[in-house]
Amino acid sequence: MRKYVSALVAALLVLPAGVLVQPGVPGAAAEANGVGLTPAMGWSSWSFLRRTPSAAKVEAEARALVTSGLAKVGYSYVNLDDFWYVCPTAGGAGSAVGPAVDRYGRWVPNANFPPGPHGENGIAVVARYVHSLGLKFGIYVTPGISAQAVKRDTVVLGGNGKPSGYTARQIADPSVYEVNYNCGYDPNNGGGNGAMLGLNYRSPGAQDFINSWADEFAAWGVDYVKLDGVSNFDIPDVKAWSSALRQTGRPIHLELSNSLNINFAATWARYANGWRTGGDIECYSCEQGGSSYPLTEWANVALRFDQVAAWQPYGRPGAFNDYDSIEVGNGANDGLSLPERRAQLSLWSLASSPLILGTDLTHLDRTDLALLENKAVIAVDQDATDASRVAEGTNWQIFAKRDARGVVVGLFDTGPGAETITAGASELHLKGSGGYEVVNLWTHRTSRTKGTISARVPSHGVALYRVTALP
Repeated sequence: MRKYVSALVAALLVLPAGVLVQPGVPGAAAEANGVGLTPAMGWSSWSFLRRTPSAAKVEAEARALVTSGLAKVGYSYVNLDDFWYVCPTAGGAGSAVGPAVDRYGRWVPNANFPPGPHGENGIAVVARYVHSLGLKFGIYVTPGISAQAVKRDTVVLGGNGKPSGYTARQIADPSVYEVNYNCGYDPNNGGGNGAMLGLNYRSPGAQDFINSWADEFAAWGVDYVKLDGVSNFDIPDVKAWSSALRQTGRPIHLELSNSLNINFAATWARYANGWRTGGDIECYSCEQGGSSYPLTEWANVALRFDQVAAWQPYGRPGAFNDYDSIEVGNGANDGLSLPERRAQLSLWSLASSPLILGTDLTHLDRTDLALLENKAVIAVDQDATDASRVAEGTNWQIFAKRDARGVVVGLFDTGPGAETITAGASELHLKGSGGYEVVNLWTHRTSRTKGTISARVPSHGVALYRVTALP
């Protein structure tokens, strides 16, 4: 069956290069912290390492990012996700103990991140190693303050590194339970049960507390902070972390997670460099024999098509829609077929989403590595322009955007069988009467046409083209 793109495609593609259509958010500001002007690229510990990250494992993945060649094409962040800190009740719902804290109420690294030979903080040791490889280091945190800090009534540091005059009990809001997925998480109680309590930002000491945490992260060498468990009522926390990271004087990327509310998109864009638009991409029910494999499944990737279409107006340089980890790198263990892997990378790149790998970089599949190193596809992601969904049918969707070099079009087959998907090149309204050059960004083959752009696309696959008008 032939699919034909209507004049709606032309309406999108005649926009000048670099123009972002932002309906409903005219002049919306982006986080002005000097980082994240292009989508972040790198690796995160969550998908593969899950609950057992360690200094040795993270350092091994960092080395692999370099030795594989991925760092040379732009993958630069090494992000340590959850389970890096001491949690007396890890995995136990129904308890309100909360993360263990230092004398200033901040989380402390667990035994998997031992201190250095001279007593240096274990996270700082890993960050220093990551930096020695020419890479950047990220860490994970959730809003609020640990119930442990409140129980001990720990001191809050001020901006001069001395006690601020406030204590944990004076800044905590015990009526608010924050989400922490590690310590005492209770899914039957809204995700929180008192392990992490809210902060009362009417007290100046609350901002001092977040500032002291940000200062510690900066001292450790952190370049990226993931603030997880963010809900609508956590906007004060997002503002506080945004301000705290800026006041450190160190450029630190702020990423929000997960399933952020689209009705507050302008707020997320103002205070953060990126935000997760949906839930986790991992397929937790697919895991076999205690392994993280398979990492995901097509159904979880397919959920992002509607998210990309809905969130398109809100991404911009410095503030990007984040569709979660790229699960490409471990072959069949990805949980995706080869066409599905190309489709995930193509959709994320058309959407200018962060490209954060969730796979085991120490056991990379050669075919997957070639996909991840495709500079033409990476360039589509790094142009910092979100594609629009310009046409769709029962088993197919088309996304497109214009950049400085032409029009990038993705023809996606979302159905159970192969489909012939066709776009009308004559309707693209590109200047020139000599026809069109069509470059397949996956095969690097070039063709010319004066009529239509068409491809036979395999089930759950994609044809990704750059179309340029010829003089």
